[in-house]
Amino acid sequence: MSKPSPRDRLARAAFDLFDERGYEQTTVDDITERAGLGRTTFFRHYRSKDDVIFPDHDRLLELVAERLRTSSQHTALGAVLDAVRLVLLHYLEEGDVARRRYALTSTVPALRDREIASVARYQRLFREFIAERAGEPGELASLRAELTAAAVVAAHNHVLRRWLRGECADPLGGEFDAAMAEVTGLFTVAVSPADPAGEGTTIVAFQGQPDLGALLPALRRLIETPGAAD
Repeated sequence: MSKPSPRDRLARAAFDLFDERGYEQTTVDDITERAGLGRTTFFRHYRSKDDVIFPDHDRLLELVAERLRTSSQHTALGAVLDAVRLVLLHYLEEGDVARRRYALTSTVPALRDREIASVARYQRLFREFIAERAGEPGELASLRAELTAAAVVAAHNHVLRRWLRGECADPLGGEFDAAMAEVTGLFTVAVSPADPAGEGTTIVAFQGQPDLGALLPALRRLIETPGAAD
């Protein structure tokens, strides 16, 4: 087994102290003393004790943005679903550290606020990508991009939190894909069978009320009836 890196030693020491003494009562000096390292080493890896808690979101955002830029998916939503998987993988690779962070941020309001701000950065990245790929100006297109990005982030966070709470052992075993399929179902483009070339009427369906099941039958009838949407 390889020896833990200084960065990992500092993180483990920090979380141990947060558990023992509390977040507010733990200082950088406490962390370095527990890890057996100096302050210079600490600040080489982290800017503050807050940064020990949170993953490197800047680096992760760059990876996600690169995945979006190089995606071979045919739709903007498909590219975003592919990219958001990277975020989940990052947390899964962190393992116990991710779970300890979740427990800590759930009890410290300042840390919770920072977590919410980090989530907003991913949602903004997805929204801007979807809007750019759509190439449709106007408020409605902007709203669609916002709704789609919000749904992707909400579905991802739902699966992630279930794993963090120990309610799902392997989210990539099917639960993540099922959650993203729900998102895809909310934002589906359907073309009338009477026009297989896709040159006729296109209906874009967005859930506008909690009872989506009541809306789908009417949409199906509209799509399946030739000339009904003319």
